[in-house]
Amino acid sequence: QVQLVESGGGLVQAGGSLRLSCAASGRTFSNYVMGWFRQAPGKEREFVAAINLSGSTTSYADSLKGRFTISRDNAKNTVYLQMNSLKPEDTAVYFCAAPVSGSYLFLPREPKKYNYWGQGTQVSVSS
Repeated sequence: QVQLVESGGGLVQAGGSLRLSCAASGRTFSNYVMGWFRQAPGKEREFVAAINLSGSTTSYADSLKGRFTISRDNAKNTVYLQMNSLKPEDTAVYFCAAPVSGSYLFLPREPKKYNYWGQGTQVSVSS
């Protein structure tokens, strides 16, 4: 079992930046691909980014490339999401998640492929 706790959300003006953190515990963090998802009110949960075990490979939703950066620090059991040039449409609850442990040929993007979820952190971007 992996426990995930997100932090770093808040209210920011359009054009601003936030860095989300997700602290993991319970199992060997470096054995897990990590992902970030978000869910806006009335919408389905959508993929934001994912990162492989070592941090050498990342994947992003096409619409977010260039503004968001995922990274991880295996020594600190933490995955990060740096969000720049934020827009009001980025407003959502952001979740970190992990699939079944192991390496993946392709980083999963579907929420159903992730087994472990944090409680989420609210990000609100004002215009």
